[in-house]
Amino acid sequence: MAHFFREPDRRQCFLLPVDMMDWLPEGDIVHVIVDAVGLMDLSDFEATCKVGRAGQPPFAPAMLLALLIYAYSHGVRSNRAIERLCRREAGYRFIVGDDVPDHSVIARFRQRHAERMKGVFLQVLELCREAGLIRLGLVALDGTKVKANASLDANRTASTLEEQINRVLAEAEATDAREDRQFGPEASGPPMPGDLKRRGDHLARLKACQEKLQAQAAAAATRPQKKIAAREAEEKSTGRRKRGRKPKEPDPSVDPDTVANTTDPESGILKTRCGWVQGYNAQAVVTTGQIILAADVTTEANDVRQLTGMLDQAQANVEAVVGEEAVLGAAVADAGYWSEANADSQT
Repeated sequence: MAHFFREPDRRQCFLLPVDMMDWLPEGDIVHVIVDAVGLMDLSDFEATCKVGRAGQPPFAPAMLLALLIYAYSHGVRSNRAIERLCRREAGYRFIVGDDVPDHSVIARFRQRHAERMKGVFLQVLELCREAGLIRLGLVALDGTKVKANASLDANRTASTLEEQINRVLAEAEATDAREDRQFGPEASGPPMPGDLKRRGDHLARLKACQEKLQAQAAAAATRPQKKIAAREAEEKSTGRRKRGRKPKEPDPSVDPDTVANTTDPESGILKTRCGWVQGYNAQAVVTTGQIILAADVTTEANDVRQLTGMLDQAQANVEAVVGEEAVLGAAVADAGYWSEANADSQT
């Protein structure tokens, strides 16, 4: 029978083993990630680093890539949170050692190599194939709504956006005229006030929203145009006028009631079980062994139009790592992906 409590000795000289390899159990995922990244060809990543020049040496791409994979596998997306964990959590510390990268370094690495990291995804699939983890008899597709770092209240209609852009431009012009009178036309004057800088940022976001709405209107106009062209081609080939109402000519102008978000123009309004959110619809195709074959993000709330594209992406990825003879077996998806067109398009 115990007659005392076990209490930590916080002045203990060595709490963790001297060898970092002994910090975590052999079966911990951090060992798998570090070893897997070590086997990858990262020459494209390394070619962008400035080695042998003035200044501090850059962080190894293999370390930063392993760090991001490890963080994302634990659901950590914030670069600042990753930096904090590198100072206090054993798994992160094992990856970076004693030289912790700043959150801005992590962010720049991710932004600079966003496209190359897609190639890493294929290399991971190749390793999974060699390990015998990919089974193509059955794959599953599903999506989930992911909330964006933006508010529903930040959405603006196309007409409101145009009014705000005109107002911001008018304010900027009035400010320039006032400062010309105050400091003279040639003088640069004092540093630009912070509120004007924020207005510039706001103007850029508003214009991004406007461009998004214009692109959506143009894309929507092409769909009826294709129907009109197909109808005319059929009438020309048969020599007879097709029955039914002729489709209207598409209008490429932006509907003044369509909306875009000024905080995150790329996000969209999506309906979920818990109501409406401003965010994205994330898609994934996985095997029965939980190996991800394809992943994508869209702002379309409905999953119907995602079925063909996601399965095609999964097939292409599988062919890239297994061979052109590889084919997906059966695919399962919930009722949100059902349509007669989807059923007819899938073999």
